[in-house]
Amino acid sequence: MPDDDPFQTFNFRVQIEVTGAESIGLTSPLCDCGFAECDGLEMTMEPKTVREGGNNREQIQLAGPVTYGNLTLKRGMTANLDLWRWFTAVAGSAGRVGQAEGFITLKSADGRSDNLRFTVHGCLPIKIRAPALNAREGQIAIEEMQIAYSSFTVEPGG
Repeated sequence: MPDDDPFQTFNFRVQIEVTGAESIGLTSPLCDCGFAECDGLEMTMEPKTVREGGNNREQIQLAGPVTYGNLTLKRGMTANLDLWRWFTAVAGSAGRVGQAEGFITLKSADGRSDNLRFTVHGCLPIKIRAPALNAREGQIAIEEMQIAYSSFTVEPGG
């Protein structure tokens, strides 16, 4: 019988592989690192409601179009500017140059094995945000990137 204990969310890894990275001056994988936060792995289906003539007590629900959220990644800012270069390269090009695949791996608490793997398809950077600069607070500089994606899949860890 499989273990039904819930997974813990503090131990995960994010990898982004850009299609044609070399042609736009990037390396692939673009990043293969830990982020402090990863949010936005969601899909929502809008049901289509059909009413049957003469039947006033029920309605039929059919599957409708699926929409996806935006992936938000946050991490402590370092001298690695790959995410910034990716955004700039995509923003300065026409078409689908620089789209990517993202891999978010939820690891076991001890970090030795993979519990789940989300594969995010058709990634496109849509927002990048520099850290708020405040000399009084002395906090770690956090950069944030939002990525739109066309779909995602989830599978058990290997």
